[in-house]
Amino acid sequence: MSKWKFERTNNSLPEVYSSISVTQGKNKWKKFLAFLGPGLMVAVGYMDPGNWATDIEGGARFGYTLLSVILISNIFAIFLQYLSLKLGIVTNRDLAQACKDHYSKPTAFILWILAEIAIAATDLAEVIGSAIAIHLLFGIPITIGIIITVIDVFILLLLQNRGFRYIEAFVGGLIFIISFCFVYNLLLAQPEIGAVLNGLIPKVDIIQNADMLYIGIGILGATVMPHNLYLHSSIVQTRAYGKDNISKKEAIKYATLDSTISLLLAFFINAAILILAAATFHKNELYEVTQIEDAYKMLEPLLGASLAPTFFAIALLAAGQNSTLTGTLSGQIVMEGFINLKIKPWARRLITRLIAIIPALIVSIWMGERGTDRLLIFSQVILSLQLSFAVIPLVLFTSDKDKMGEFANSKILTTFVWSIALIIISFNLYMLSGFIR
Repeated sequence: MSKWKFERTNNSLPEVYSSISVTQGKNKWKKFLAFLGPGLMVAVGYMDPGNWATDIEGGARFGYTLLSVILISNIFAIFLQYLSLKLGIVTNRDLAQACKDHYSKPTAFILWILAEIAIAATDLAEVIGSAIAIHLLFGIPITIGIIITVIDVFILLLLQNRGFRYIEAFVGGLIFIISFCFVYNLLLAQPEIGAVLNGLIPKVDIIQNADMLYIGIGILGATVMPHNLYLHSSIVQTRAYGKDNISKKEAIKYATLDSTISLLLAFFINAAILILAAATFHKNELYEVTQIEDAYKMLEPLLGASLAPTFFAIALLAAGQNSTLTGTLSGQIVMEGFINLKIKPWARRLITRLIAIIPALIVSIWMGERGTDRLLIFSQVILSLQLSFAVIPLVLFTSDKDKMGEFANSKILTTFVWSIALIIISFNLYMLSGFIR
């Protein structure tokens, strides 16, 4: 590899680039708070509605066994997001800009199309998840709920006008709501602590049991999201850190701390979905509870609390709304980074949402609720297919000394992240072959 073919003349998300001051001085706590935020926004992608179906099915059918897959997936995510934030801080490029500045125009164009498809698939999952939550909470038909989700276009517009910190605060608030809802339900479910801890240890059964392996790969595919790699490399640049190497090292340190803590929180929520399913459905031999609506209906009689399903649906709605906000930013980053096409955020949001709404409406009208569940799974398959086209360039760029200088990945880290990339690609190909069959 070599240095960039093109010099970067414009910044990622220019309206908020370096808009958040980083506290000066020796107070490490204040510095950490200044960098806190991008990690939470990235963590949203690891608890979106696309994860719920696989986690619920995994817990209902196999108890706590697949907790180890969630843990391993989260470890993978921590390292990949570290590479993403490091790329943004060191090169002053997001992943989309880096691809444009390195590859030929035809290659960059193909990568852009694939990234746009992945973002549309992500938004499709959020639309369906939010519509299901609205249906469960208010009894509104899913078809109408899908149309209602357009409202979040205006929520994002309002937050963007106020500043990037407002978006981060809104996302953080919804994550708190999701966490509270699951803590409440887990206290009611009273999972066996010993069984939970044992589930974190990988089992040979996961590989030997074809059904368990397939769901495990589905969990992995739904956990590591391609759009998050574009997102993180951009929003980390909202911090006004210095451009010298010492300042970049400090920025990487605090951004990594922010990212790691946030992803550990995402691990708790992701694991909580599976634990709740295991402690309620699997424990009572209800192995066929694999749909979000079925889980909602069974929580009250099994846990003996009328608020249990309500909190479950509130958490789903919060997860869906959170994911739509970050998905929109990812779309803006990808479009501006690959083709330097700038359109107003509300227009970009509306276009992306309409692309997601149209297939969701057609399927919900034609096939009903079960059809939207299948469409939700199909969206995760599309994401799995696109993942390698984001991971491979990321690993290549951050391992290149000509591009990263002293910040290039060490040989040990390079070997490890390439192993992660190959595992993810192999597992996702396996899942795709199973879906095709």
